[in-house]
Amino acid sequence: MSRRRFVFDTNVLVSAVLTSQSTAHRALLAASRQGFFLFSRATFEEFEDVLYRSKFDRYITNPERRQFTQDLLAKSVQVQVTEHLTVCSDPDDDKFLELAVSAKADGIVTGNLRDFPASPFRGIPILSPAMFLESALAG
Repeated sequence: MSRRRFVFDTNVLVSAVLTSQSTAHRALLAASRQGFFLFSRATFEEFEDVLYRSKFDRYITNPERRQFTQDLLAKSVQVQVTEHLTVCSDPDDDKFLELAVSAKADGIVTGNLRDFPASPFRGIPILSPAMFLESALAG
């Protein structure tokens, strides 16, 4: 079985690190067992920027942030985006779709389904964490 490739939106990753009992965390673990995560330079920079916002300081320490990031990167591949898109209702989310299309991802997991085009997009399922856990992609 080939290893599956997943794009996780920043909101799902931050939810996963902040709440270990969350659906987002369970989806992250399921994806980790099935394959690896994809990042582009833009998606990783957004993730780090959001993760280190001071509003999360009461929930997570900087050493915990660094450990989560290191663990995530160990299960990730950085991808050069080759296709630029403007199809999401929130332009900030286009970078996740561009990454998925450029890398031929097996799925996108996001907490903002309303901002993305209808699933599947070019054959790539776009799922909430709960939908991902219920799908064949999770296992």
